[in-house]
Amino acid sequence: MKQIEVVAAIIRKENKIFATQRGYGDFKDWWEFPGGKMEAGETPEEALMREIREELSTEISVDEFICTVEYDYPKFHLTMHCYLCSLQTEALHLNEHEAARWLSKGELDSVKWLPADLEVIEVLRTKDS
Repeated sequence: MKQIEVVAAIIRKENKIFATQRGYGDFKDWWEFPGGKMEAGETPEEALMREIREELSTEISVDEFICTVEYDYPKFHLTMHCYLCSLQTEALHLNEHEAARWLSKGELDSVKWLPADLEVIEVLRTKDS
């Protein structure tokens, strides 16, 4: 089975978490944490900062490692390294996603998350914020 390794940013601001809606692919319209594939020679933190610049035209700080999710999708195995992050600039621009929302803990179930991202949601529910 194909293996894909990615990083994901759990961007927090005022007790809310940033979620993005996919605009393409098999899981179009499902929600996820922004991020993407690591490139050769990059640390997870470097990959995350680059991916957020590409996807959202903004700068983040990578604050804390949360978890690594291993998930088998029908066509590939996903390894996703997840980090709590903070915005360094206020401007966000959706370059790849069709929508985005800031969700409070109580609103996390209001969107249809990708299966691997649901595992991150469960970790976040147990964390104090």
